[in-house]
Amino acid sequence: MHKSQLFGEKTDLERKLGLTETLSIVVNRIIGSGIFRTPAPIMLITASVSMFYGVWILGGIATILGALCYAELVAMMPKSGGPYVFLKAAYPPVITFLRGWAMFFVSETGAIAAVALFFSETAMTLLFPGSDNYFVAVIAILLVFLLTIANCFGIEFSGTLQNIFSFLKISILVIIVIISFSSGVQTANFSDPIDHPISWAGILSIFTAMRYGFFAYSGWEGATYVAEEVKNPGKNLPLSLFIGIGFVMLLYLLINSAYINMLDPIEMGTSKVVASDAMQAAIGSVGALLVTVAISISTFGNVNTQLLVKSRTWYAMAKDGLFFKRLAGIHPRYKTPNNSLVAQALWASVLIVFSTLAESAYEAIIDYFSFTSSVFNVLTFASVFVLRQKFPDAVRPYKTWGYPYTLIIVLLIQLAFMFTTLYTAFIPSLLGILLSLSGLIYYKFKIPEAAKE
Repeated sequence: MHKSQLFGEKTDLERKLGLTETLSIVVNRIIGSGIFRTPAPIMLITASVSMFYGVWILGGIATILGALCYAELVAMMPKSGGPYVFLKAAYPPVITFLRGWAMFFVSETGAIAAVALFFSETAMTLLFPGSDNYFVAVIAILLVFLLTIANCFGIEFSGTLQNIFSFLKISILVIIVIISFSSGVQTANFSDPIDHPISWAGILSIFTAMRYGFFAYSGWEGATYVAEEVKNPGKNLPLSLFIGIGFVMLLYLLINSAYINMLDPIEMGTSKVVASDAMQAAIGSVGALLVTVAISISTFGNVNTQLLVKSRTWYAMAKDGLFFKRLAGIHPRYKTPNNSLVAQALWASVLIVFSTLAESAYEAIIDYFSFTSSVFNVLTFASVFVLRQKFPDAVRPYKTWGYPYTLIIVLLIQLAFMFTTLYTAFIPSLLGILLSLSGLIYYKFKIPEAAKE
């Protein structure tokens, strides 16, 4: 592929997103369902306040270090599609294709399904208590299609939605923190119920819990998916990553401290929706209602952001001849990849339907895509090194701080997480791998030879 195609800023899309909208995408994409639900399984697995904080701090540090690598890549290649673009430049087409195939059929639509389900579960708890899994699935599917339709009417409208939902969810999270500490600090809750000396079992528990921690931080790279629609991408994209992730990490530590202040470690570990139980303990049923509203707003906005950014990957792949060619279409008036948006909604709906067969659909989906995602995350981060060797003279508006040590640390954390996930969630991981590898059949028989070169 010619260098101008990789590194140029020419695009068929419209650059209408400024720093505010791009930062809102980062924040909206990260803050979804995770911070309201994953603290409970993390506490249950670690059984320790100190190791609980260790998961969140390690996850935040790994995310920031990862953003340092992504900032170099996206500033150098401001193209829609996020990690797909970086892999395309660094590796043979079959690797790029498999990553995109896995994103579509396993990880990215799986994340959309998980958050849509959590929105539906929460809303049904408020409106129709006792609803069965099938009714919850129907509402989740309706949400996905409602927001898909909204995203078909132009990037500017979508950008406005990002700003609104970012402001609302941050405001509510800050209110939860204030209320939780309004009656003082419950110091006993911040002590470990039993002594936990450092051991291999403790380290394993941290990395086992990391799949839920990483899920709560996931999406930080969201703005890179819409790089072709961002003004001054060489500056605004790296800035949005650093400011957004740093802010969310601080907010996560505050909100988790608020939960612990209201619930002791045992209560927290056995909670289904920890945010709701914490606010119930703080101010009664009014608090639980506040959290229900907060979760609904947060997850609604997060699904909207996911649908917006991820559809650009399928568009970019199809345009390169590496995916279903109909998905390369752009609406003549709104300049949005509507075919990609609809296809994405359809497959996310399929995953939602199948998730109803699991006892805990939300956690089942996370287990299903965590290993597959980590494999391609390792390849994406490693592309910083590959591209420095492959294109040493390419213009890099931003270079990874602390390179190569930053990259080495990121890769070590990701590899440790990857192997721990495979060990502790083998069957779900295997299902994700098999579905990803099924793409090789499509690649062999359906991908044009020109796209494989």
